[in-house]
This record gives sequence, structure tokens and C-alpha cells, in this order.
Amino acid sequence: MNGFSSSTVSNVAFKVGLLGLGTVGTGTAKILLDPDQRQPLLRDLQLARVGVRSLDKPRSVDLPAEVLTTDLQGIVTDPDIDIVVELLGGLEPARTLILEAIAHGKHVVTANKAVIARYGEEIFTAATAAGVYVLLEAAVGGGIPIIQPLKQSLGGNRIQRLLGIVNGTTNYILTRMQREGADFAAVLADAQALGYAEADPTADVDGLDAADKVAILASLAFGGRIRRQDIPTEGIRSITAGDIAYAEKLGYSIKLLAMASRANHDCLEVRVAPTLVPHNHPLASVNEVNNAILVEADPLGQVMFFGPGAGEGATASAVVSDVLNIAAKLAAVPDGKPRVDPLLGCSHHHYAHIAPGSESHSRFYLRVLVDDVCGVIGHLGTSFGNHGISLESIVQTDIRNGQAELVVITHDVREGDFKAALAEIEALAMTRELSNVLRVL
Repeated sequence: MNGFSSSTVSNVAFKVGLLGLGTVGTGTAKILLDPDQRQPLLRDLQLARVGVRSLDKPRSVDLPAEVLTTDLQGIVTDPDIDIVVELLGGLEPARTLILEAIAHGKHVVTANKAVIARYGEEIFTAATAAGVYVLLEAAVGGGIPIIQPLKQSLGGNRIQRLLGIVNGTTNYILTRMQREGADFAAVLADAQALGYAEADPTADVDGLDAADKVAILASLAFGGRIRRQDIPTEGIRSITAGDIAYAEKLGYSIKLLAMASRANHDCLEVRVAPTLVPHNHPLASVNEVNNAILVEADPLGQVMFFGPGAGEGATASAVVSDVLNIAAKLAAVPDGKPRVDPLLGCSHHHYAHIAPGSESHSRFYLRVLVDDVCGVIGHLGTSFGNHGISLESIVQTDIRNGQAELVVITHDVREGDFKAALAEIEALAMTRELSNVLRVL
């Protein structure tokens, strides 16, 4: 059934304005225009206006010409629009349009993790004052339901830690590197050619996209706003085929993990970093562009959310679920303005304290190139011991041209102590190169 048939429009209860008709916008429009055999409330929604950059661009979804417009501000100020769906991406004009929609009493659905991670305080403060919803299920994990479970289903738990693979591009690259023994640059170029990576891959491969997402997840999980700039963030550019091979021999896969946990009662550890994950861990088998988020909570224990982390259908599914949540609340009070449900909204106002990187704890992987001389392993062990660092293993992996490559894995240590030991090791006469340092789960 076409969403613009006379029978559907005559029974419309709520009008939706869509900003952006790219991949996710197109998927969202397709669902709204075809409500058959889906949630019955979809029949009460009309896709009334769609904002686009160009009216002449060919599209894979059939929309009447009068619905399309290049006047995005006109959509967010239209008194007939009940729900604005922002799918433009980027910081501006998305931020300004979201705030203007809120100022005009519109409820907002967005998939824009960058805007929420950086301007969430401004946006949610405005939404609270206006008494409207801002929902963002699609901002993290694509089609994986994780935002509402953190707000609702897991609400009776004390969450201790969440960690996950939340960027499909980097997971695809690392999967290919592991399977093929290829280097990062070659796989990245292929991923760009296949459309899995952007022409400018910085946000993905440098961990920035994952940091935006874990800022949102940590805020929901631990009940405090997160300063995005406080999150220690590392990407995957430094990962080599050698690192992948060494990790495999030691029983690990390398994944870009976003992690957040309670350090103590008033402090969190939040970070994004490439991490060695044991093969028997649930996240180790999450491959290709899939995402997964593991939550550890009391009294529940562990639960993992897994699925496609991007794409037209997956992300549109999450967008429409938010639209339906808002429509259900509006339908419950047809003659008045609903009181914003605290289980759907974001009501916390204080900032969580994030522990500095030097105070965080982790196991570490070190690959170091040294002169192949008698006692070199003992010297490394002494340097680590000087800073109270216990080693799980130290293995000589290769000898060439009078130099040896060593791979070290530590027990759980304070990062500041580990870095102090690295500085001492780097100063040793026999040290040629600290080739790479990674975390170990």
C-alpha cells in the first residue's frame, strides 16, 4: 500500500517531516510508505514533507513532487509537522535544524551520533524545556536495538561495563586483514572501492566515529553526560599484518573496541582502542561490517546485542522504531501535549568524571625490535619490574640482520606505569624500535 493513498491520508494522525533522502532517508521513506504487515500504528503516519538538496536527483523511492522540497527550515517550522526526522549527517546544518525543530515544539528522531555526542547537552536541555522527545536509536549500532534497552529493559540493573564493536568499516578492514594476511593500506583502498569506507576515512579508521558512539552509550549506561573530548581515542592505522599474525598465534583477534566501565563510585573509564580479544570471547567472532555490544550488569550478568551496524534497511529500521515510540506516546493523549516519559527521554544533567588515561588499567601487547644480544630479554624484564609490571608472556618471534623481534603481553597494569616502563625500554642501548603497543582484553 502506498503511504500517499487517499484512504491512508484521510486517517492520518501524525505528520512526519524527513530531512535528508540519502541511503538511510530512502530506507526510512520506504518503510513509512509501505505499512502493510508492519506495526499497525504506521498507518497513522504520513510522510508529509521531505527535504533534499536537489529536486532533480534520480531516486529509488517514489514520492509526489509536492512532498519534496529544498527548504529544510520550512519543514522544521511547519505547524502541521509533528515529528522531524533528521538524517542529514554532519554537524551543520543538522544541529541548527534540530534545535529549531525543538523550538517549534516538534519531536525529533535522529541518527546523527556526531551531533548528539558533541551537542547533546544543548539539544536535550532544549528538548526538556520544550517538553518534546529527541530519540536516537539509529545513532549507535545501526539496526541493533541498544539505546532503548539501556533506557528501559536494563533499567533495573546496575551496569558495570559495556564494550563493543560499533564501527563496521574498521571491523571489515580488520576482518580482511586477518583472513588474508594483508596490510592496512591495501585493505582500506579496497574497502573504499567497494563503498565500505569513505573517500576520507578519518572518522572511521582513527576511532572518532566509535568515540561519538561510546559517549552516547556511556551516558545512558552510567547516568551522566560525557564530555566527548575527554575520551582517549586510538584508531587502527598502526595495525600491521605482523600484529594480526602474532595475535592469531597467541590466540587473539584484533578488534577496534569502544569500552566504558565503572572505575569507582564516581569515576568512569571510557576509551576507544584497537584491542586483542581472546578467540573464546563473544566479540572475537563478530566479523565483516557487523556490530556487537556486550553489556555486563548486576544482577543480569552478560548480554550481547549483535547485528548489522549500518546500511539502508538496518538503520532505517531503528529510525522508524523511534518514530513509532513517539507516535504511540502522542496517540495516548490525542487532545493534549504528552508528559515526556523519562524512560524515553534523557533526563540526567550532571557530567560524569572520566579517569585520565594514565590512571586506567589494562593488559598490554608490546612488539619491540632489539639487538639480538645475550641477556636482552632479562633487560626488558628488569625495566618492567622496575615499574611494578608483571608479564604474562614474552616471546621472540623473529631474528634478522642481527636484530630480534619480541612480543610481550602484560598482566593487568596501570597505564601510567606501563608508559613509564616503555620510556625506560626505549632508552636502552639495545632497543631499536617500539614497533606497536595495543591493549589486551
